[in-house]
Amino acid sequence: MQILVTGGAGFIGSNFIHYLLRTYPDVQVVNFDLLTYAGNLENLRALEKDARYRFMKGDIAEPADLEPVFAANKFDIIAHFAAESHVDRSLHMGVEAFIRTNILGTQRLLDLCRAHKTPRFMHVSTDEVYGSLGRQGQFTENSPIQPNNPYAATKAAADFLVRAAVNSHKLDAVITRCSNNYGPYQFPEKLIPLMIANALEDKPLPVYGDGLQVRDWIFVEDHCRGVDRVMRQGKTGEVYNLGGLHDVPNLEVVQQILALLDKPASLIKHVPDRPGHDRRYAMSTDKARAELGWAPQYDFRAGLQRTVEWYLANRGWWERIRSGAYREYYDKIYRNRG
Repeated sequence: MQILVTGGAGFIGSNFIHYLLRTYPDVQVVNFDLLTYAGNLENLRALEKDARYRFMKGDIAEPADLEPVFAANKFDIIAHFAAESHVDRSLHMGVEAFIRTNILGTQRLLDLCRAHKTPRFMHVSTDEVYGSLGRQGQFTENSPIQPNNPYAATKAAADFLVRAAVNSHKLDAVITRCSNNYGPYQFPEKLIPLMIANALEDKPLPVYGDGLQVRDWIFVEDHCRGVDRVMRQGKTGEVYNLGGLHDVPNLEVVQQILALLDKPASLIKHVPDRPGHDRRYAMSTDKARAELGWAPQYDFRAGLQRTVEWYLANRGWWERIRSGAYREYYDKIYRNRG
């Protein structure tokens, strides 16, 4: 089986490639990534000599980059992870890149899948397309799509393009919507790696508002197993929610990280909340459990412990990242927020 993984140098995409090559001896993977700020080939250094793995640099929104890849390969599946994915960047750094990658890039891939008769398209989306929950309930696959920030809006648009391709052109495509991921190789602008790195450097830990925004957290390996299960067994045109079944306020996550690192709570610094910040997410995974037999294997405590240990053991990885363009971005977002 030959699989094209878009965005394979990013956090979830690189973990997915590791998972595929570790799990399936007969799989071949082409990693197609533009290597923007969050794409890091260091994530895949251990696979560089694996004959089953190839990297190709390019932009999913640029036909001149994509068409030769499809022409030179006969893919069985497209696993589409590539996305601009950070809410703060969509709010403060401009939305054009999100529109180009998340919407136009997805349509380019759908068009080429049709043209080259690729058997299956696996689209990786997010629970943020659902918007915000009240105090009770969970998102299901039938929840209304109500995005509240530019990033989520572009992901919702991509979901609709996939749906349209299934219904208009009979493309064999499936969609997953995941909750917040955490684990190895996550770019340190996201909550958990940011807090780990700042705590290790005894820097303030910026927490938006009161920190009581609730998120469902899934360990990235559990997410990869879920994507693989949907990719292979999911029904055409269906959506499957993948969550970790651990709904917890952000402030509690930060406090657990400080406890694991034996750092004081005084490092926490509350900053003004982000615009349109969704208050609560929670995911029902009943459909994936019932139809596909998938369930997360890591509880949050075990997954967080493993994540902290990875960042401790790979300090050089994230220290190299926390420089240059990332440092400028971090200053822009947090410097004047309290």
